[in-house]
Amino acid sequence: MAKKHILDELKNLRDSDLYPLHMPGHKRNKNAGPMAGYMDIDITEIDDYDNLHDAEGMILDAEKRAAKLYGAEETHFLVNGSTCGVLSAVSAAVSKGGKLITARNCHKSLYNAAYLRELSLSYIMPECTWLLGRISPSSVREALLQNEDAQALFITSPTYEGISSDIKAIADICHEKGVILIVDSAHGAHFGLDERLPKNAVNEGADIVICSVHKTLASMTQTALIHVQGDFVNRERLRRYLRIYQSSSPSYVLMASIDSCLRDIEERGEEVFSRLLAYRTRIEKETAGCRNIFIPDMNVIADPGKVLICSASANITGQQIYDILRLEYHLQLEMAGDTYGLAIITGYDTDVGIDRLIQAIKDMDLRLAGKGNPGEYKTFNIPRAVFPLYKAWDAEFEYIDISEAAGRIAGDFINLYPPGIPLIVPGETFDKDLIAEIGEYINAGMNVQGVEIAHAGDRRLKVIKSES
Repeated sequence: MAKKHILDELKNLRDSDLYPLHMPGHKRNKNAGPMAGYMDIDITEIDDYDNLHDAEGMILDAEKRAAKLYGAEETHFLVNGSTCGVLSAVSAAVSKGGKLITARNCHKSLYNAAYLRELSLSYIMPECTWLLGRISPSSVREALLQNEDAQALFITSPTYEGISSDIKAIADICHEKGVILIVDSAHGAHFGLDERLPKNAVNEGADIVICSVHKTLASMTQTALIHVQGDFVNRERLRRYLRIYQSSSPSYVLMASIDSCLRDIEERGEEVFSRLLAYRTRIEKETAGCRNIFIPDMNVIADPGKVLICSASANITGQQIYDILRLEYHLQLEMAGDTYGLAIITGYDTDVGIDRLIQAIKDMDLRLAGKGNPGEYKTFNIPRAVFPLYKAWDAEFEYIDISEAAGRIAGDFINLYPPGIPLIVPGETFDKDLIAEIGEYINAGMNVQGVEIAHAGDRRLKVIKSES
């Protein structure tokens, strides 16, 4: 039987004489407003076109192809992004009111899942240098010994900056204890698709893996995959939560985008990833002579798609690197960290774009004068928790000035976005060091969410209301 690819089937429908007396309201009409030209393959669940929530036809076939490509036993398309995959995975793996061990450097969707399921969280701190890095197997073993009632472990690998943990060793430790391993691999959708790239978490033994195909492959924004394997996960429960957290009107355009993206990797993957690796090699080679800006090589950042443009001199911050490249060179980076800007490259970049990036880095390096080395080890502390997240986020709250926050209990998250990792979680206590750190981020112009900047420049935080 010939393969039925979703995009091909949607184009066949577009070109047929089957008239749409059904949703969506634009009716695939080219005169239905300014966006109509993008809607000619946009349909709802109609006869012969399958249903994401009960797939048995072309969508199921596409999911099976995706599972084969990644080496998973079962794969589901996600049209509400990796976020709905994280919510579904945690909900399926941990009973309501249960305990989850999680790395502290996880995306805010993990905390939303913990809130909805009223979970108790026990944290593992990543290894810390000037970046939050990998989760060590020894820290996982220790956490499992201290939390024997934990039902699952949730970690991020690769991280936003491209650092991976030893998933195989961590999976073995979890499975010894009967604990489910969930890996947020949103930034690793390309892992394992070429032998020259790092292995993916599916092949390394994780039970549930979530990856965003739109982040590092050629799929549309909001598209992702969730893979499941082994006997630890109740797969019917996972499917139930996918039906809950995904739209009941899933976009066929987005599903076609996922299928087409993976089809391209099947047909041209070697070419696409050869370009990626060649781009990364060029960037490293041609910027190797820089003295005030440096690019960590793939011995430090294993993901070739993550290019960290780092300050080697104390007179420039990550935000300044980000701003200079955007405003002066018209290069839009992904994010700014303390001492680096993050560029994401893929095999779909162009020679011209990579040339512009290399030249901009070299120009910027010449403009800087070295003043020391900011690559010092940083200490990241988890604030002391007083209340569980699910209680604190629903508690009565008040706003206070940031200068008065020491000793008060957070009533909301504060995080840098991107990547959306919390500096403090509702129910945790502010201390002077954290307040100073938040102030530094704001002063540096970074995107700090959870702090209200009043018209007079006052900085207000949401805290749990005092009983006094």
